[in-house]
Amino acid sequence: MSVQVVSAAAAAKVPEVELKDLSSSEAQPQLALSTAAVSAMAPAAGGGDPEAPAPAGERPPAPGPGSGPAAAALSPAAGKVPQASAMKRSDPHHQHQRHRDGGEALVSPDGTVTEAPRTVKKIQFADQKQEFNKRPTKIGRRSLSRSISQSSTDSYSSAASYTDSSDDETSPRDKQQKNSKGSGDFCVKNIKQAEFGRREIEIAEQEMPALMALRKRAQGEKPLAGAKIVGCTHITAQTAVLMETLGALGAQCRWAACNIYSTLNEVAAALAESGFPVFAWKGESEDDFWWCIDRCVNVEGWQPNMILDDGGDLTHWIYKKYPNMFKKIKGIVEESVTGVHRLYQLSKAGKLCVPAMNVNDSVTKQKFDNLYCCRESILDGLKRTTDMMFGGKQVVVCGYGEVGKGCCAALKAMGSIVYVTEIDPICALQACMDGFRLVKLNEVIRQVDIVITCTGNKNVVTREHLDRMKNSCIVCNMGHSNTEIDVASLRTPELTWERVRSQVDHVIWPDGKRIVLLAEGRLLNLSCSTVPTFVLSITATTQALALIELYNAPEGRYKQDVYLLPKKMDEYVASLHLPTFDAHLTELTDEQAKYLGLNKNGPFKPNYYRY
Repeated sequence: MSVQVVSAAAAAKVPEVELKDLSSSEAQPQLALSTAAVSAMAPAAGGGDPEAPAPAGERPPAPGPGSGPAAAALSPAAGKVPQASAMKRSDPHHQHQRHRDGGEALVSPDGTVTEAPRTVKKIQFADQKQEFNKRPTKIGRRSLSRSISQSSTDSYSSAASYTDSSDDETSPRDKQQKNSKGSGDFCVKNIKQAEFGRREIEIAEQEMPALMALRKRAQGEKPLAGAKIVGCTHITAQTAVLMETLGALGAQCRWAACNIYSTLNEVAAALAESGFPVFAWKGESEDDFWWCIDRCVNVEGWQPNMILDDGGDLTHWIYKKYPNMFKKIKGIVEESVTGVHRLYQLSKAGKLCVPAMNVNDSVTKQKFDNLYCCRESILDGLKRTTDMMFGGKQVVVCGYGEVGKGCCAALKAMGSIVYVTEIDPICALQACMDGFRLVKLNEVIRQVDIVITCTGNKNVVTREHLDRMKNSCIVCNMGHSNTEIDVASLRTPELTWERVRSQVDHVIWPDGKRIVLLAEGRLLNLSCSTVPTFVLSITATTQALALIELYNAPEGRYKQDVYLLPKKMDEYVASLHLPTFDAHLTELTDEQAKYLGLNKNGPFKPNYYRY
């Protein structure tokens, strides 16, 4: 007997609901380690491996609005249509069989066959109606969901469109907020988010063993007592662990964000609640960005003596706006290729009057933060913003340094066809030996599905390239600065910007072609997703040791130049992270050490060694 199943729902018309958003080319100077730095690196009393940080006190999970049995309950749509299966259970004498036309039939004991009533089941969440009723009439600039499309009425989008989670559009600069101690020396999105941010910081602490070990070992000696550190980095849970470690070591800190999109508002609130003067929120405008930096620096009765920078903006601001203050700085620690490049420019021009530490080119930063971190975070950022599948996609990665290597390895492993552009023949040869096709961007720009820049340069992707891209090509940047993609050339009347979701814009040409621009050409991973905490532990520990070294160095040890981190310090940072993997180092015998001409305790490689 043939059975034909006719779906009653197939003909039903679902009403459409439109939801609108309302809202290092030169040899580096050699250096020795200060007593304080050596002390901080000394093994803890009793020797042995660094102790793992004690886990943060467990808290019972707070009941959320969706908790409880009621949240999971489903209620059928109203209606009293009898169901055939229910009738069968109520009368055991009825037999249940298929009608010849595909519907259900009921057979009574006397043999009469009747067709059962057809039912259309409508399922909705019990709290669905209430949820829609609870929507505020005035919603902030964040979209209701990252999956809900929204169209911009402007010809192009602005940075101010990407604020995170406020119920009003009041700028944090216009708010008067105080923490529980009565202090108002901060500017964050919402101080009431502090408790949530504290939980994120506690989670990050568990994945940052070296920084927690350094805090435990050195906080008794306070090697940074008297240090007044002004910082400009990404403000995330991992940065918060670094800031609190610097505070535990005796430093006073004031902080701003180095990226207008990467700040975690709840973490900034937690830091402000703890007493740290933090000036940052997600979705700052360019004017907000410089205002926050100035609020960190220009404080009556507070003279910074150390700078921790990521990108060089803070250093540049103090150098230009407050030259007398700049001359009193004891040291600068810079972690990005862009910031380091600026420092070398000042040094060559004879304008660098402060010793600086180049953390970016340290082994621990290059190999772990740049390579391994980007190998994981590139996929995370692309997946969160575009929900795309990588298998079979054609991707061009501009630059094959450590960041480019990480991006290429990840995309290749996911089945993408990867092309590489490079200016350096050594890096180019590495790309070829790793199995990637080396091309010029013009050769593949019409066919690729994704364009990723990671060179540290400017105008790598120009308007000419953007005009020639295929429809729906995804364009993003993994370098620190937003100069690699010529986004400014897209802000013209003939092009339409349409915001799809937070950090995702469609740029539409007059003929209907569109490209997908992520984070307006700014750093993809920290703007659109997160980065692995463990890798940031390596970078943060390196930064902390560099600050200790520069601050405690005797007069005259460091001249007005840019220095690389000592090899011994790099090795120490790596050793602090090995216990996490239950890893056991082999030790040299006296005979072996003598044969190699090494100290048994390191350093084990010369400064010119390339890992």
